[in-house]
Amino acid sequence: MRIGIDCRMYSSRFTGIGRYTKELVEQLITLNKVQNFPHDFVLFFNNPEFHEFQPSPHVQKILVNAKHYSFKEQTRFLRLLNKERLDLVHFAHFNIPIFYRRPYLVTIHDLTLSFFPGRKMRAFFYRLAYALTIRNAVRRAKKIIAVSKHTKKDIIEQFHVPEEKIHVIYHGVNPEFTPIKDPKILAPTLKKFNINKDFLLYTGVWRSHKNLPNLIRAFDILKRKTPDLDLVITGRPDPYYPEVKDIVHKLHLENDVVFTNLVTDKDLVHLYNAASIYTFPSLYEGFGLPPLEAMACATPVAASNLSSIPEICADNAVYFDPYDPTDIANKIELLYKDPDLQAKLIQSGLQHAATFSWVGMAEKTFKLFQ
Repeated sequence: MRIGIDCRMYSSRFTGIGRYTKELVEQLITLNKVQNFPHDFVLFFNNPEFHEFQPSPHVQKILVNAKHYSFKEQTRFLRLLNKERLDLVHFAHFNIPIFYRRPYLVTIHDLTLSFFPGRKMRAFFYRLAYALTIRNAVRRAKKIIAVSKHTKKDIIEQFHVPEEKIHVIYHGVNPEFTPIKDPKILAPTLKKFNINKDFLLYTGVWRSHKNLPNLIRAFDILKRKTPDLDLVITGRPDPYYPEVKDIVHKLHLENDVVFTNLVTDKDLVHLYNAASIYTFPSLYEGFGLPPLEAMACATPVAASNLSSIPEICADNAVYFDPYDPTDIANKIELLYKDPDLQAKLIQSGLQHAATFSWVGMAEKTFKLFQ
């Protein structure tokens, strides 16, 4: 078959859908070669990824340069898709030209915008565009890949999609997330960010469903009992969510909370390894990859007990009520002060994270194509 893949979010960084698309493409190309090329792949890129990607036998790349929710997505991208007359297209995200009528499958990573639209989506136009786009995507898809059972349940409840149409295929954990035992390797990263105490770590964006204000409130409670502990928060400051830094200022935690801004992939791995505990206070996740990355780096996890997080982390984390800062603080303190519990979660977490493979993800997807 001639199979198209929407690679407009393709990224080499450890960032959600971008990483998923990159791993999917690379693993599918390898599987296709192993099986003597049953498929030809046509990959649709934006720049700069179009110029950076190197084609291989039975792999063609096409430049789209059409942003999500843009007019070009509905016109130029549609025209290019139709021109190729593909047997099947895999859309790695739900932004599909509304008038595309040939067979396709789509991966739904989460329904965050349905439950937590955020401040960037306040305008009526954006809410309408999202609603029309995702409803069209799931309604017309031949098959839907959901990244967790929880996401599958959300899709069925929100869009009344037949259960047999949805296939759960988990994400994988990149091999670069691995334990680093030599503190000298971690030292330059800690020095760069002026981290010189034990610390809790959060990685990710600063949107409302990530629940950072409650994590900071919980940390303030925790600091009264464990003063020699810092909180490290990665990610780009978001002007739509000024309350993150405002709460730090209000609680006089400026010397105890470290904001790293965006970090390199190398520094991210180092921070996971150096952290005493990885904290994940999210109110909603379609999958929730960061706790698994932390487990793969031999770091114990304290996480929210909502949405897909208990499904993905299973019995390998301490759970808290993300709406209750006191409970967050108590559960983190419990883990921080119990070396035996830490050791247990580190050991089981390493084994658990190893079961999430990008190769396995691609094999199941490849099988679904056929």
